[in-house]
Amino acid sequence: MGLLPNDRDLTEPPETVELIVDASDFRVKVADLVIRLDHFLAERINWRSRNSIQKLIRDGFVLVDASTPDRPGGGGKPGVEKRPGRKLRHGSRIIVVIPKENRRQFSADAMGPIDVLFEDDEVLVVNKPPHVAVHPAGRHYSDTLIQRVHAHFKDEIQGGDMAPRLCHRLDRETSGIVLIAKRPAGHTHLRLQFESRSVRKAYEAIVCGVPTPTTGSIRSAIGSSRVSAVRLKMAVRADGLESRTDYAVLEEVGPEEHRHALVRCELFTGRQHQIRVHLAAQGHPIVGDKLYGPDEALFQRSLEGELSASDLKELEHERQALHNALLVFESPTSGPVEVTCPLAPDLQAFLDARRGA
Repeated sequence: MGLLPNDRDLTEPPETVELIVDASDFRVKVADLVIRLDHFLAERINWRSRNSIQKLIRDGFVLVDASTPDRPGGGGKPGVEKRPGRKLRHGSRIIVVIPKENRRQFSADAMGPIDVLFEDDEVLVVNKPPHVAVHPAGRHYSDTLIQRVHAHFKDEIQGGDMAPRLCHRLDRETSGIVLIAKRPAGHTHLRLQFESRSVRKAYEAIVCGVPTPTTGSIRSAIGSSRVSAVRLKMAVRADGLESRTDYAVLEEVGPEEHRHALVRCELFTGRQHQIRVHLAAQGHPIVGDKLYGPDEALFQRSLEGELSASDLKELEHERQALHNALLVFESPTSGPVEVTCPLAPDLQAFLDARRGA
């Protein structure tokens, strides 16, 4: 479960945060997961320090509905837990009450704009700018894409007629098309299309070097990386999940000794970081990719805001050069819809600077 309820008006400050302990988040078996309460909260609410989380627990702001072998989903009655070292197992439910003085007030007027690509009575398609998170999480808690959408429809949401929800997600650095359902019934309709893989998705990426051949289909299985210190990193693995990315080189730019290519990638499966993993495994990582590019240590330094000038020079671009350019789906009210989105200006500028070089 995420930090904030799906049906909440995200322009209003939350009073509570609800979390579920899930073994898959820690890449261990259900039976093997045992974690301290304060360690779990520090992992999931990582914009607060460990000391402030322990104080929150001792002051009675944390409720726990603990999972046990007899009650794997908890007993249904969360109780105040003041012990930071309380051990939790898979399925435990945690509710954090946010002290009034710490509730962040969001102003709808202060939210950034949304760039609408398509809209009807049930769906909204927007162009997400780079560096904007799609939903509140981690260090990115305000002015996210879904909060901007809630601000845009604030009157309808408060009137009870609308509850916008994301139908899919993009990484914070990735730009381009995001599909949003305005109401629960529409969300169900669209979610089933994603689950059945009937939604068509194509991305454009700028990569290091030029893939050979210039068109092809990458069908390498993907699973969690066994060697990375970064928990969310994925890798090509023989025992991973079936994955398919078809690609075509659209353009080559730059001098012969330092070429880049604009590549169009169409997804036929939806694995985590699929395009980034597949292209990197082919020897053509996406420009600016801190996790799958030249050195994954860049990823950790970027989280800490410690990228140096030499790091940025090595990356060649401040963010991963990946853009969601095409989405084809069926709207509950409009029928088949095809949405395209031009390459983001910063990526276009990258190409322009290297054309003719």
